[in-house]
Amino acid sequence: MKYNFLTLLFIAITTIAMAQKKDKPAYRLFTAEGKSISYGKMLNELEKADVVLFGEQHNNPIAHWLQLELAKDLHQANTGKFAIGAEMFETDVQLVLNEFLAGQVPEKNFEQESRPWPNYATDYRPIVRYAQEQKLPFIATNVPRRYAAMVSGGSLAALESLSEEAKKYIAPLPITVDMKLSGYKNMLSMFGSSTHGNTKSLNIVQAQALKDATMAHFILGQVRQGRQVLHLNGAYHSDNFEGIGWYLKQEQPQLNTLTITTVTQESVESLANEHKKKADFILVVPATMTKTY
Repeated sequence: MKYNFLTLLFIAITTIAMAQKKDKPAYRLFTAEGKSISYGKMLNELEKADVVLFGEQHNNPIAHWLQLELAKDLHQANTGKFAIGAEMFETDVQLVLNEFLAGQVPEKNFEQESRPWPNYATDYRPIVRYAQEQKLPFIATNVPRRYAAMVSGGSLAALESLSEEAKKYIAPLPITVDMKLSGYKNMLSMFGSSTHGNTKSLNIVQAQALKDATMAHFILGQVRQGRQVLHLNGAYHSDNFEGIGWYLKQEQPQLNTLTITTVTQESVESLANEHKKKADFILVVPATMTKTY
């Protein structure tokens, strides 16, 4: 049976269209400008960074899976010079975290005493276990919540009364807060801005800044030891190159920091304009993706 050119072209187009209909990608990656990029090409760029801030949606399984895969690949590229940091652990539990990583305490005790997030078992345990198996530094970077609560109730000035021992768990004082940053401005508008000094809304933003500054401080502690750091945090802490990234730049302007953010869309075929330039790389996951909680 013979086919003319137009018939063959029609068959080819139909086949491609049918294949596209059957394709159900779990995620797509895009550059800040909205150009599709492969994982391999993104990895090539991330391997050169001093710090990679991986902004997640806390209940997104694809983000957690990709964090683990990225940790494995960056570790392989930077053997002996790689560390993982995480917002999900507060700085005052570093001792028990280190003890668990060293195999000195049972996992049950570690999970009881490290105040893990409710979704630890499904979302963070795999990467902590990977760090333990590979003998990697895993750094607790978030401020102890009691100190964030102090700031929410009484502004950053409340931290001045802390003991020198307590101050070891937070970024060095005084902490500068740039209220012109879009993330902080948005928070202020959410809680109701005011021009009357240290209002509750201003204090909440300062507590957020305390978290960002503290995470940046403990990330830099690893960078200064010659390690590349993959840091896991909620996307709000690093979106638009603000939050943690802003504090990193204040301390080390030449630091090569690259960011990833996680977004959901009805379609993953292209990046919505609202998500462009949120980060160096944007992980797009279907809005229908199953959540971990």
